[in-house]
Amino acid sequence: MQDITIKQRLARLRRRMADDGVDLLVLGPGTYVEWLLGFHPYPDERLSLLLVGRQQAMFVMPALNAADTQARSDLPLATWTDAQGPAQALQTALAATCPPDTPLRVGLDEAMRTDFALAVLDRLPGANVVMARDVAGAVRMLKDQEEYRLLKENAAIADRAMLHALATMRPGMTEAEVAEGITGAFAAEGAKVKFAIVATGPNGALPHHHTGAAVLSPGDAVVIDIGARRDGYCSDITRMAVLEHEPEGYAEIHAIVEAAVQAALKAARPGATASSVDRAARGVIEQAGYGPYFVHRTGHGLGMEGHEAPFITETSETILEAGMVFSIEPGIYLPGRFGIRLEEIVFLRDDGPEILSGLPRTLSVIPPHGQDQTDDR
Repeated sequence: MQDITIKQRLARLRRRMADDGVDLLVLGPGTYVEWLLGFHPYPDERLSLLLVGRQQAMFVMPALNAADTQARSDLPLATWTDAQGPAQALQTALAATCPPDTPLRVGLDEAMRTDFALAVLDRLPGANVVMARDVAGAVRMLKDQEEYRLLKENAAIADRAMLHALATMRPGMTEAEVAEGITGAFAAEGAKVKFAIVATGPNGALPHHHTGAAVLSPGDAVVIDIGARRDGYCSDITRMAVLEHEPEGYAEIHAIVEAAVQAALKAARPGATASSVDRAARGVIEQAGYGPYFVHRTGHGLGMEGHEAPFITETSETILEAGMVFSIEPGIYLPGRFGIRLEEIVFLRDDGPEILSGLPRTLSVIPPHGQDQTDDR
């Protein structure tokens, strides 16, 4: 990552800390540090932290990882050996980054190890604790142009993995075999698959179905929800296929879900609340009489993590801003029959959402074994 980008992100983070009255951020090895610096230290059971104060930032880390970190960052380090233990190094870093003799408001990385958090809090009695997601997570919601480029590239890779699945799946294959092909398609482009949900027939009524040995059969509707990570950023897309012919009632439900996607896209504007986007999609489904069968939120943010802020829920009053990236993925799930979910990832611009995928949301009809063409309707 370029030094100018690191400086810009650190400045943005400190402005948010000042606005929120946060004196110190305590970040474990993970996506917060990776977002800020372009890498994170090797994660294991040894105490390793990045402390970000209003003026100073410092690593606490095992000495055996110091050389690698120094090659990547010019931030100072307080190191410790296995023989010494981390207590003195942690105290040194806290003294360098915390204002003295002041009641502290500390943002803790909610994803780091509990023993790391306790080690810090033991040395900061009386600190007022908030979650890092409310500070660093809020800054990460607004993507810069480099992040947009990487997310757009990942979306194109996911499109190609989806096309591979649609071109190769046939009745008689198992869900797992389709997922294996998706994983290979991602790997061929240097992306590591995060998930490959292939849910055929009644399994599609389970939003987070565990892909398994179920056999794809003629007349099944198949939910294909896939995502991977390359160059630090994620993809996520869901499309629908049917095997040879649609199950009874499918066309009606697909049209309702498509209308819900379009309503949410229309509602997604800078200045709108996240809940208003959810209500737009949910309202279409409820008006059609399928409200009880839409069992999850309308969307979630996407970036270095597959699920991050903003969350597009019925209750979220997050104000949407240009630069946010999030999914729109309403669904209807009919137990014992099938499920339908259609998912887009959007980059919010001043004039509305840009869909990152280039694939249509039309239904793909998979032909019998031995035929080569799909019919996109």
